[in-house]
Amino acid sequence: MQYRRFGKTDLRLSIFSLGTMRYLASEENAIATIERAIALGINHLETAQSYGSSEQFLGKALQSGRSQPRQPIYITSKIPPTPDADTLERQIDQSLQRLGVDALDCFALHGINTPEHLAWIENAQGCMTAVHKAVTDGRIRHVGFSTHAPLEVILRAIATDQFEFVNLHYYWFNQGNAPAIALAEAKDMGVFIISPADKGGMLHTPPPTLKTLCHPFLPLELTYRFLLSDRRITTLSVGAARPEELSTLEVTDTPLTPAESAAFQRLQQQLTQALGSDQCSQCNQCLPCPEAINIPEVLRLRNLAIAYDMTSYGEYRYRMFENAGHWFPGRKGDRCTDCGDCLPRCPENLEIPRLLRDTHHRLNGEPRRRLWG
Repeated sequence: MQYRRFGKTDLRLSIFSLGTMRYLASEENAIATIERAIALGINHLETAQSYGSSEQFLGKALQSGRSQPRQPIYITSKIPPTPDADTLERQIDQSLQRLGVDALDCFALHGINTPEHLAWIENAQGCMTAVHKAVTDGRIRHVGFSTHAPLEVILRAIATDQFEFVNLHYYWFNQGNAPAIALAEAKDMGVFIISPADKGGMLHTPPPTLKTLCHPFLPLELTYRFLLSDRRITTLSVGAARPEELSTLEVTDTPLTPAESAAFQRLQQQLTQALGSDQCSQCNQCLPCPEAINIPEVLRLRNLAIAYDMTSYGEYRYRMFENAGHWFPGRKGDRCTDCGDCLPRCPENLEIPRLLRDTHHRLNGEPRRRLWG
């Protein structure tokens, strides 16, 4: 296992972190998963108050004495932002109690996703008052935030200079947050990548087309290598549901090899050839949509389904529209009214209404909700 400096926190974190959203089958399973992660050299365990029994199970594992880590173990927990400080302070104490610890190594506001959330942290009397108090009295050591927000909200949150790290989405198949990675580096912030295996493309179960394009590498292996070859990124979340899912962490953090670079070139060439003049480059100039359709994300999912046969992943994400609130904002493609507002703003002259309806036809089905919340 390799380790990297987590920005200005100066913590040395393993390049893989155990995310504990999915290990909830039982307390025994949770403890076994945590023990396996620690045995592999993972020294960063991440939970959240809203992950069901995750904090309690993690607390039990920490107190069980069955794991004998060779190094310090760092704990992050997350709590959603609140409009007032008192609520957040009570919730911080609840997390500490469930975890059975006196202090959190890292605390993250969980989901600064909207301008309203941003206003709460910018308010001098808002929830950050409770965070600063907890830092002063030693209940929290380092402060960051997680986000599923549009890029402009993420950049504004980073620019407040109130945070030491950020948890966000960034993958080879979704590089829209690249400016946020750059700004985080400029601010010396640690960068934690959320769920590259699952949200990065359901890469534990890749379609044959994608496997062929990535050969001789596995798609998940290439995704990990893309991220870890970037020294601005500290650690990647591995959301294992059981111990045996932690068997795929034999990945180095060295620069990309020529063979790996060639695989990424094949993926890019396939995208261009398969989509032709219908390829959306994710410039976001089509926004805002009068019907609140998340046009770039809808068309990104279409890109992946057509170019790489990532239809199952596209269905998984597309069906979350209108069912996950600010965690996955936007409406589905069938909401298009052919108003034409987006058309003159598209530099590629895409037939956006047609492509939105086509995506809906390809990917819609039974609606999905988030795994937790």
